[in-house]
This record gives sequence, C-alpha cells and structure tokens, in this order.
Amino acid sequence: MTDSDYLGRAEAVLARIEAALDEVGADIESERNGNVLTLEFESGSKIIVNLQPSMQEIWIAAKAGGFHFKFVDGQWRDTRNGTEFFAALSDYASQQAQTPVTFSAD
Repeated sequence: MTDSDYLGRAEAVLARIEAALDEVGADIESERNGNVLTLEFESGSKIIVNLQPSMQEIWIAAKAGGFHFKFVDGQWRDTRNGTEFFAALSDYASQQAQTPVTFSAD
C-alpha cells in the first residue's frame, strides 16, 4: 500500500469514529489533534486512537492495553490476534463506558 493509500484509509477510520459518536448511545467526548483522536468517557478514562504513518498502522491505547492494527484483506486487523478494528474499539469503549458501545465501518 502506498503512503497516500494508507493515509486515505486511516483518515477515513478517524472520521468514521467521530461521525459515529452521536449514534453510540454513551457519553463520550472527542478531541482531534492531527493524527490523534482522544475519546474521553464520563468516568474520565480515555481511549487514544492514533495513526502511525511510518508503520502504516493505527494504534489504540485503552485501559485494556495498547493495540496495533494493520490493513489486511480490506480490513484493519490487530497485528497480534487478528481482531477487526471497529469490533475491538467497540469492546474497549464498552468496557470504559460501562454500557454497550458499537462502532462500525459502515
């Protein structure tokens, strides 16, 4: 994948997360600073999603740990266990919001 392809795909992920925040049904605030999107929960905990252009990855830092995602076969997949990005983000956000939260690529 070219750097341009990576940036287009990765920026679309951040934009999708931001667009979905009004629909998720939980009190989550967001702040975007360049390639970093911070989600802050009512409890004060945070999830940080950031782009890593040099590695062509998207990283998530959450209470559950740090996770790296690479674009494989049309989806962003965890480099350790293959979990799809939006499924993983939904799980981490649900844990931190203490209520079901669902993000999707659609």
